[in-house]
Amino acid sequence: MSIRGHSEGITMSGGGLYSLATIGAKHVIDAATPMVVDAINSLPQENFAEGFTFSDMGTADAGTSLSMIGKAIDAVSARAPDVPVSVVYSDQPRNDFNALISNVYGLGPFETYLEQRKDIFPLVSGTTFYRQIVPAGTLDVGFSATAMHWLSSKACNISNHVQAVGAEGEELESFRGQAHRDWRQILLHRARELKPGGKLVLINFARDQQEHYLGNTGGVNMFDTFNQIWQTFLDQGRVTRDEYANMTLPQYYNTVEEFSAPLEDTNDAVFQAGLRLEHIDTRIVKCPFAESFAEHGDAARFAEEYIPTIRSWNESIFFNALAEDRPLQERRQTIEDYYNTYRDMVSDNPEGHGMDYVHAYTVISKQH
Repeated sequence: MSIRGHSEGITMSGGGLYSLATIGAKHVIDAATPMVVDAINSLPQENFAEGFTFSDMGTADAGTSLSMIGKAIDAVSARAPDVPVSVVYSDQPRNDFNALISNVYGLGPFETYLEQRKDIFPLVSGTTFYRQIVPAGTLDVGFSATAMHWLSSKACNISNHVQAVGAEGEELESFRGQAHRDWRQILLHRARELKPGGKLVLINFARDQQEHYLGNTGGVNMFDTFNQIWQTFLDQGRVTRDEYANMTLPQYYNTVEEFSAPLEDTNDAVFQAGLRLEHIDTRIVKCPFAESFAEHGDAARFAEEYIPTIRSWNESIFFNALAEDRPLQERRQTIEDYYNTYRDMVSDNPEGHGMDYVHAYTVISKQH
């Protein structure tokens, strides 16, 4: 059985559509903004002496973080009014950097921070957080939201589900092991980048103590629904067994304990590199489309608004799961039929559907 789906082949919706479709992701970042400001306010004053560097890792088209970065710049200006600020945006090479640049420079549908004051320098890197992004000892505050659940590679295909939350046995252990290795790799790169006293504010999808996770907070389980529809396509002969298995999302949701382990184990290379866990808590940000539906009650409207936010981050994986020797139009139609099936399911029976966000909000510092 073939296994396809390296994380660097995954793309969010392009053309600026990602941020427009994922208002919930912005709400998550808005909730983290006070943590970013507090991190800046707690930095040693010497960090501001020759310039300030902020990184936004896994930024997609940058639209969801513009407001947060504006407030971060305000906090830097309050500490050091004349210091130049570099904002380093990074994502994988296939990211839509044209949309990112349009959004940052005010050419898209969002307000930008660039007019706040002079000496602000947005920089773009086509480098993932699985590599070092900025030179060693130059980063003051590193930020990432709703990105580091993507693994560096798919651990294996899952035989009976589409995501690790439904995996069992050796398949689950493979994903868990991959996720733990990846998390340590991410942290070790950040340890090299950070200045002494620098901070990381990382907002990552998680499984909380109640086993809540993205799209599973008490209503219809979103990932089980993904799998239910895909399984139906398999049963109908619309996808093959290999194609069903290839539609395995290269993701894993850590628990608080799993996030914390390398930062608290004195024998771990991450701890020895100087990183220390300052704070971690889990929070749920409600699905904005489900909340809107509770007010307007229009099931068809809810379905039309809700499905694009799902499609924005998983369409490329569904599409790439299909055999390359299928005609292109047939592959495209299969994907359209998949999301239309999901839309009709929500429209016909909307209660319980929604994509509540479950994140671990984490602050990490580098010792002097």
